[in-house]
Amino acid sequence: MNEAVNPQYEEIKIKTTSGMFVLIVNSLFVLAGTTAFVYGILLLESGGDFLTGLIILLAGSLIGFVICPLLYIGLKIIKPNEALVLTLFGKYVGTIKKEGFYYVNPFCIGVNPTQSTTTQSQTLSQTVTALSDGVNINVKTGGKKISLKTSTLNNDKQKVNDLLGNPVMIGIVVIWKVVNTAKAVFNVDNYKEFLSIQCDSALRNIVRLYPYDAYGSGASEDASEKSLHGSSQEIAVKLKNEIQNKVEIAGLEIIEARITNLYYAPEIAAAMLQRQQASAVVDARHLIVQGAVGMVEMALLKLNEKGIVNLDEERKAAMVSNLLVVLCGNRDAQPVVNSGTIY
Repeated sequence: MNEAVNPQYEEIKIKTTSGMFVLIVNSLFVLAGTTAFVYGILLLESGGDFLTGLIILLAGSLIGFVICPLLYIGLKIIKPNEALVLTLFGKYVGTIKKEGFYYVNPFCIGVNPTQSTTTQSQTLSQTVTALSDGVNINVKTGGKKISLKTSTLNNDKQKVNDLLGNPVMIGIVVIWKVVNTAKAVFNVDNYKEFLSIQCDSALRNIVRLYPYDAYGSGASEDASEKSLHGSSQEIAVKLKNEIQNKVEIAGLEIIEARITNLYYAPEIAAAMLQRQQASAVVDARHLIVQGAVGMVEMALLKLNEKGIVNLDEERKAAMVSNLLVVLCGNRDAQPVVNSGTIY
């Protein structure tokens, strides 16, 4: 039976020992080994039993200078909201997630794929360049521990076409954290880069489903109910779910995802601004006409109810025309007093 090419790792809780206990006991052994080493030298110099002195010397040096110092490597300090993923000769053995002072197999190695790997030649070249420029630099590399703290990913703005094909510039911020260290370390190459790429992919998939602005978009009735500009909360929820589905394999939890930047691309921004202005003018005119018609209707009813003047159909038409011109005009009306008849 063929083994799986890409097995999915699950988190294992490793068995640990109290680091303080091992530290005290190991220190006592180091002291005892050093004492035995010194006693062996004195025994050999004093001309005593050569074999006994040699055995004590070798045993003391082996315990005090080889074995016990090697055991110090197994002492691990875990801070709050940190985890240490350990492998033994290439095999995953477990994760320490609880803060404290622990002792593990000294041959276990911590693994962190996001650790910056600066080679010795790169470090030397950076130092030489910095010294030639008169700048003092401090080259740092990442630690072996995995951070379990809530982190923020703020991807660069990118250009995406919306539902109507209009290019828009959009950026998002994603709040996330690691919940499964084994998946984060072994299922993907670098979980931070993986998250960044998946955020870009999910953002493009979501943006293509909605227009920038539903008003005047010309989209279908159902699609026009939501837009990138007007339905940010609903889209943020869908974006969060989309990213979560993509990064589940990496053991990450998406706490929140929201849009931070949203505007038309520069090449169409001016045209879209004119369209928005035209839509606003049409809306304003529509409202003005509705109000004017209502005012004209009310004026005719009041004149007819109170019997102020009897108007035939032709005079009513002239009055309606004049009132609409006055009420719907862009400029202030210049009234003309007619002292005679209109005929």
